[in-house]
Amino acid sequence: MIKIYHNPRCRKSREGLAILEASGKDFDVVKYLEDVPSEKDLREVIDLLGIAPVDLVRKNESIWKEQYKGKTLSDDEVIKAMATHPKLIERPIVISGKKAVIGRPPENIKSVL
Repeated sequence: MIKIYHNPRCRKSREGLAILEASGKDFDVVKYLEDVPSEKDLREVIDLLGIAPVDLVRKNESIWKEQYKGKTLSDDEVIKAMATHPKLIERPIVISGKKAVIGRPPENIKSVL
């Protein structure tokens, strides 16, 4: 099953959703600002993406700049920050089986379909 972590207010996320809709495949939409992923969920996504936790953070968000920027954080602390402040999670994220991509640019999503 395909899953998209989606923020309807984000243009790139809406573009990613449109790519999934055009694919004709079944998928689940997780509005992660409402249905906040747990730290365990975030670890699984990060593992599938094959990136460091900090690479999933939106570093231009004011929350990051005000509370975390310039600090030395462990991977667990970064994951906890994203679980506490889901606005920090990069979007959209699309997962298909054992593959995952960040949809920036949205065309990246086609690689997991």
